[in-house]
Amino acid sequence: MIWTLACTIWSIIAQRPLFEGFLATEDDMTREHVDTLGILPLEWWRGWEARREKFTEDGRPINRSPFRSRSDRFEDSVQQPRRQEGMPVLGDDERDAIFDMLRPMLAFRPEERCTTKQTLESEWMVKWALPAYEQIPKSDQ
Repeated sequence: MIWTLACTIWSIIAQRPLFEGFLATEDDMTREHVDTLGILPLEWWRGWEARREKFTEDGRPINRSPFRSRSDRFEDSVQQPRRQEGMPVLGDDERDAIFDMLRPMLAFRPEERCTTKQTLESEWMVKWALPAYEQIPKSDQ
């Protein structure tokens, strides 16, 4: 559930998925995860046969394109569209707070993911998301 929430938050901020999965194989999706989040837990990493074609032992991509790091995805999916639409880009502090919130939500092992409470208490939620939500006019019901 937390993984899905992280992907949904990204989709709202970026208006596109964090992991590009159109017609993707399992290996393609795993590559997307490693590009964005880093290497898998060691036993998974060692057991993933296709990694030898795509990554060095320490997780660096082997001469291939497209390689899109988390920062590349943020620039391509969040900042560039905002510039194109004449909107202000998000500052480094907000970007860092988003990454700091999403990273523990996207831990590979479910038991290592943060809780919903921890997510709601994250810097990005407290300083940016919740104050913006409070600014939305509420209709009388």
